[in-house]
Amino acid sequence: MTEMAKAIGMVELTTVSAGFTAADEMAKAADVEILQAEVTCPGKFVVLVTGELSAVRASVDRAESKFADKVIDTFVLGNPHEAIFPAIYGTAQPEKIDALGILETYDVAALIVAADMAAKTAQVALIELRLAKGMCGKSYMTLTGSVSAVQAAIERAKDEAGDKGMFLDSSVIARPSDKLLTYIL
Repeated sequence: MTEMAKAIGMVELTTVSAGFTAADEMAKAADVEILQAEVTCPGKFVVLVTGELSAVRASVDRAESKFADKVIDTFVLGNPHEAIFPAIYGTAQPEKIDALGILETYDVAALIVAADMAAKTAQVALIELRLAKGMCGKSYMTLTGSVSAVQAAIERAKDEAGDKGMFLDSSVIARPSDKLLTYIL
């Protein structure tokens, strides 16, 4: 029997108390590991879980059904791109920056899904996913690659976030200034 691919899922909620309770319900609903359960700006709560795809789906479904009036957004990704976690945790180390892509969303869940799609669309390296902290609930990602790859990835990510109405803004900078790069890396 082959091992099923890992999946990740997220529920983003409007209140802290609903967030802690949802995290507990998610852990009890299925065999998942809680990767993140924390407050983000402005007092929202994000729960990120991993496990087998069916377990992650059951976990997210439980939170969506029990806390429907408090849910901002959710996702379940089977087989997420391996660059997602280093970008979330700030450990990504791109070798060089040819072009810089930036995409901003109104929420956390939409950004992670958009970043996954961007990384799977073109030959790009995710640099950072800044998830709502210090941004009044908004989130953004940065990525790099050739100009054409970055443009393709940003367009795909923009479409993905836009489908949920969460896209805010994006840019592609060809050959960013070394003076700017000190703030990116």
